Formats: sequence, structure tokens, C-alpha cells
Amino acid sequence: MIKQSCLKSIIKAPGELIAGSTYHVRALIIFVKNPRLISYIIVPILINIVVGIILYISLLLPGINLIDTIFNNLSLQFDSLISQLPTWLNFLSYLDNALDWLVKIILFLVFLLIIGFLLVQFGVILGSPFYGQLSEQLEKMRIGTLPEASLSLLAIIRDICRAILFEVKKIVLVLIIGLPMLLLNFFPGGPLITSIGGIALTTFFVCLDFFDGPLERRKLKFREKLTVIYRSLPASATFGLICQALIAIPIINFLAIPVCVVAGTLFCCDRVLPDLLPNNHI
Repeated sequence: MIKQSCLKSIIKAPGELIAGSTYHVRALIIFVKNPRLISYIIVPILINIVVGIILYISLLLPGINLIDTIFNNLSLQFDSLISQLPTWLNFLSYLDNALDWLVKIILFLVFLLIIGFLLVQFGVILGSPFYGQLSEQLEKMRIGTLPEASLSLLAIIRDICRAILFEVKKIVLVLIIGLPMLLLNFFPGGPLITSIGGIALTTFFVCLDFFDGPLERRKLKFREKLTVIYRSLPASATFGLICQALIAIPIINFLAIPVCVVAGTLFCCDRVLPDLLPNNHI
């Protein structure tokens, strides 16, 4: 039975990879077919614009200046070294210029990804009241019902505490996994492993943020949310990678976050709630 299950998973994997990447297009179609939903994202988009401008001014511009300063100093040192070498080795200066540009482009893309990730964290938290209502409307449209929610003061306080604890646990997870990965940079092959691990970790966190609406309504524990993402692989992986690509593009990411929230809700309604969670959570 285990072998049959593994074989089925391998056969389904290519289709799952493609399916996970389609939910962002489905989210856009939802907005086109239901224009009333746009009213839920106007304020969050304005919030994203303000937060995005602050992040780009405070992080991206100083980051670019820092990169230029570092590489200008390195280039001067390398040029000084080249001048002391035989003439036939002058081609190394061209190689140095090419590598400089390649590394600069990579670092620039890394900065964009980091800023996009921070924009998601702030944007989702500040826009949570609107995204919550949007997610609820989509869930009603998709599966027809919602879990009963208590409006008592105690329940509201409990939900606020859960939200704060959720963010704290994400930070703890980053420290537990992220710090050891940084240390790998000091070993051969470490930077490559760190890059791949960083993308995988960011993908996990993006899924946590954009799946959280339907999952939090069912009061899932943090570990259960992680399990949901793991059990949704490989579809959740491609979903998260597409999210990362969208949130890394300046200006586009202001609009991409609401789209990803809708895409995450659709993903959960289609793939998580019916099959992966116990019946008493639905």
C-alpha cells in the first residue's frame, strides 16, 4: 500500500506543480467576475503603497549605495593587482567587470525579494481586517459555509493573542532555521545551500501568510498549519514560488498581495479543506 501511495504521488507530481501555480490567475478571474470584491482591497492597496514607499526608500536605496561602495573598493584593489601582473593577463580585468555586474544583479534581486517579503508581513498585518472579510466572502462563494465565530470580548482577546503568538512563532522559526543556514556560508558549497534553503523557507512563510485566513478560522495550531503546507506539496511549493516572484516586483507587489490572499483562499478551499483536514475542522 505504501509503495502504491508513493507511486501515485510521483505520477501526480507534475500536475500538482502546474496546479499550484495557476491560483493567481484564478484569483484575477474571480475579481473580474465579481467586481464587488474590489471594494475589499482598495484600502489594503493604499496601505501597501505607503509601506512599500517607506521600505524602498529606507532599504533599497541605501542597499544599492552600499553595494556600489563595496564593489568600487574591490575593483580598485583588483585593478591595482592586475597592473602588477604580466600584460597577457589583462583579460582578467574584463572577467572582473563581468563578475561585478553579475553579483550586483543577484544582490539587487535579493534586496527586492527581501523588501517584498517585508512588505507582505506589514501589508498582511495592517490590512488583515479587510483581507479577513475578503477571504470570508470567497470561502462562502466556494464552499457555501463558514465556521461559527464567537463575537464575545473574551473570544476577540483570544484571537488577538493567537495572532500575536503566530507572528512570534514565525520569528522563532526563522531564528532556528535561518541562523544555522547563514553559518553554512563559511563552508564550501554553503552559499548555494543557503540560497536554496532561503528560498524554501521564504516559500513556507509566504504560504503561511496567504493560507492563514481559512486555516485560522478553524483555529488550527501553528504546527498544524505547517503540516497543511507540507501535505499540500508540491502544489504549495509552486504556489509560494509564484507569490515570491510577484511580491519581488516593485509596484506590481502593491497589487500582488491582495491577489495572493485570494489565491491562497482558493487554494485552501480546493485542496486543503476537503481532503487534508479532519472533518471536524471544516
